[in-house]
Amino acid sequence: MKYALVLLSMLMLMSAVTADEAVSDSVPVLPLQASPDNQWRVLELPDGESAVQVRVDFHLLDLQEINDALETFEFSGVLTLSWQDSRQAFDPVEVGVQEMVYNGSYQFNELAPAWYPQVILANALEVQAAQGVLVRVQPDGSSRLVQTINAVAKSHLDLHRYPFDKQQLNIVFEVLGFDDSEVMIESGTVTGHVAGLQVPQWDLTNISMESRLLAAPYAGASGSSSAVVVNLKTERRSFFLLRLVVLPMMVIMALSWAVFWMDRSSLGDRMSVSFVGILTAVAYQTMISSIMSQISYMTLIHAFLYFSFVLMCATVVINLVVGNFDRQGDFDRGDLIDRRCRWIFPCVYLVLLCAIVSIAFIWF
Repeated sequence: MKYALVLLSMLMLMSAVTADEAVSDSVPVLPLQASPDNQWRVLELPDGESAVQVRVDFHLLDLQEINDALETFEFSGVLTLSWQDSRQAFDPVEVGVQEMVYNGSYQFNELAPAWYPQVILANALEVQAAQGVLVRVQPDGSSRLVQTINAVAKSHLDLHRYPFDKQQLNIVFEVLGFDDSEVMIESGTVTGHVAGLQVPQWDLTNISMESRLLAAPYAGASGSSSAVVVNLKTERRSFFLLRLVVLPMMVIMALSWAVFWMDRSSLGDRMSVSFVGILTAVAYQTMISSIMSQISYMTLIHAFLYFSFVLMCATVVINLVVGNFDRQGDFDRGDLIDRRCRWIFPCVYLVLLCAIVSIAFIWF
């Protein structure tokens, strides 16, 4: 009985496949065609002897984060592109509207029949999906594309003066697929709530925009593409690192000089105080390395930690020298070294501190 049911099922399946093949042979497959009411048009660049001029306006909505370790920043804004395309001109009386508006991703991607400049974020690390897009076409063919942008961009950070540094973050918008002889974008207006933006540890001081040509062998014959760069000038709030590293390190450094007032015979206690300061300096260096990018040059905070480390190591040498004189019975010389180190170490520390600050602000 079981084998009979299996055989019957196989016969029914073969009959269904044969019927499907017969239907597919008898009914031809027609190619997809656009309806007359919605003609699909693939347009080239607008006609003209010179390059198409595209105006770029940008409004900064928010600057969420600046990451020192990755040299990135996260921002959100509204990008507006304006250009003239006479092929999109229409008669308002005939069409029945004073302005054609394509609102949302579906209308923009599926219904809008116009050519538009595709502008990309050239220094993007991550770009989120746009929350909205809008195209407006005037009767004379003037077109305007408005879209939101939320992205994480990369920008080189000059950290020589860290934590008293100022940075210029660049947002680079580039025309994709056309060289500067075909499409030329010009900088328009750039706006943003400079005073109202709250960025942890940073102040946004200024926003500007400039036009630029970028090397782009993929763009066209000229090998360069047109771009606009939005410059965000920022200044770090240094108090965060001052209270976290600099001020505690200076206090620990000053406490390490207490060995010069300790009894010369207590060498073990003097060495314990010195090594506590040395280990503290090493711990701060490790912490700074974790919050900064892996850079090959010296920064102001690195120089501060390094010479603090060296001076603390010098107290160990002084302790050994004084202890050696104590074992030899030359107590007066040991006392003399302690008395001189009480003012030599603070003076050297202040001179080195002024020197590295001056070098950082004069040379960099």
